[in-house]
Amino acid sequence: MPNARNFLKDAQAGEIVEDVFVFANKQLAASSNGKLYIKAFISDKTQQVTARMWNASRELFNALPESGFVKVRARIENYQNNLQAIIEAVWPAKEGTFDMGDLMPMTKHDVPQMFEKLKGIVLSVKNKHLKALLEAYYADTKLMEDFKRAPAAQSFHHAYLGGLLEHTLNAVEVANAVCGFYPGLSRDLVMAGIFMHDLAKTWELKYETAFGYTDSGQLVGHVVKGAMWIEHKAEAASIALGEEIPQELVDVLQHIVLSHHGLPEHGAARVPSTPEAIMVHTLENLDAKMMMSLGATRGDAAANADGNWTEYMKAFGGKLYRPDVALVDEVVVDDEPIKESGSVTKPQSAAAVNMTITNPLFNSNSNYGRKG
Repeated sequence: MPNARNFLKDAQAGEIVEDVFVFANKQLAASSNGKLYIKAFISDKTQQVTARMWNASRELFNALPESGFVKVRARIENYQNNLQAIIEAVWPAKEGTFDMGDLMPMTKHDVPQMFEKLKGIVLSVKNKHLKALLEAYYADTKLMEDFKRAPAAQSFHHAYLGGLLEHTLNAVEVANAVCGFYPGLSRDLVMAGIFMHDLAKTWELKYETAFGYTDSGQLVGHVVKGAMWIEHKAEAASIALGEEIPQELVDVLQHIVLSHHGLPEHGAARVPSTPEAIMVHTLENLDAKMMMSLGATRGDAAANADGNWTEYMKAFGGKLYRPDVALVDEVVVDDEPIKESGSVTKPQSAAAVNMTITNPLFNSNSNYGRKG
């Protein structure tokens, strides 16, 4: 059984750490005096730290994995206001001496439950061609297994195992709640578009031992690859259905995937040009930004932070204010107060508080608050 470990987020300058870490991005370099040294990253589920190993050799460099689990003894130092690890010794990581859950960040939610919930919502579409196309994706066992495991990003949002599935389910559930507010919007296209928009991240990213990009991912990217997959799956769906998947349906779905980043400077190959493409971009971006902002301002991030403001965050163009200044003391539901305890406010759904929709643009049969 592995011993309890101290995590890198708690490491202090001057300490010696000795444990199994994820070792990644190794490079061999020469110092000003010509001596070889190795630079890399070591990480656990809490933090990644730049590492250096002085007086190295090419033989040692070749013996270390490009990315893998390695036992390391290192001295923690403070360098330019950041921690770095000076590696003193390395050994192979023996099976049974470490817990994978300590090394790789992963979703806190039940992956099989999330997968089945998503599948139930996505396959509730009514268009037969679209349903056949979605079923072709679900029939790809390897792709679905990768989908359950993949992160949604290397570091941007949902950057943990199961993060891609969690991100997709979040956006689909929000879409399921709001699509009914907009008569004329195709719920089927929105559901399919959200499901497909990031699927190629299963191929773009590496996530076996450390998060990074594959060579193919760097060269092509998930936006273009995801659009290409739609044509391939449409061929399989046509065979299974016994009739062709309409090309205009394929085109519109490809447009949703190609435009889901919104703007070219953000990685979009096209600007969203249909109501459904606008909705997919808006909802997936909402989920990504909310997860990033909440992760930086609430929970452990706030409890362990100094001051009310985060550091500058590029995604938001500035710093974020941490305090929640409107904590709920009690919520009244059907005349019965629900007492809140602690510092975390439990959100109440619109259905739970009997929200009344008064905007005449919203139809009375909207499915706001309905669970899929």
